[in-house]
Amino acid sequence: MKMKYVFGGLLAMMVMSFTGWEPDFEAAKKIAKEKDQLILLNFSGSDWCGPCIRLRKEIFDNEQFSRMADTTLIMVNADFPRNKKNQPDKQLQMQNEVLADKYNPMGKFPFTVLLNADGKVLASWDGLPKADAAVFAQQVKSICDVNKH
Repeated sequence: MKMKYVFGGLLAMMVMSFTGWEPDFEAAKKIAKEKDQLILLNFSGSDWCGPCIRLRKEIFDNEQFSRMADTTLIMVNADFPRNKKNQPDKQLQMQNEVLADKYNPMGKFPFTVLLNADGKVLASWDGLPKADAAVFAQQVKSICDVNKH
């Protein structure tokens, strides 16, 4: 039974790494500094929040957004699933709670924050963006371009 949870956690981490998501926020800050990129931090409820699921499918998984993000962003997902089988490991849960306390104290879902490598908030989006993936990607990229060193 325990092996099933370990395998599920490993599978989730592999999926996140293949789709460009960095699970460790401190590592994301370090990579962002090294690559002179910004951090896109997304708060989601992957198994209960309809707008969160749509944001992932319609924006973040979109090819135009992904191409922009691959060269411009380090992406971090602070996920708060409700279903027990989808719960991240305790360390990741604690990290996500700390991130929520700092960047999403109102507990909004989805909530997306664009940060510099030091963790300073540059922009935020409450809910599902009204723009399509291409327009949203351009909005994010223009903020990134202004904030390059």
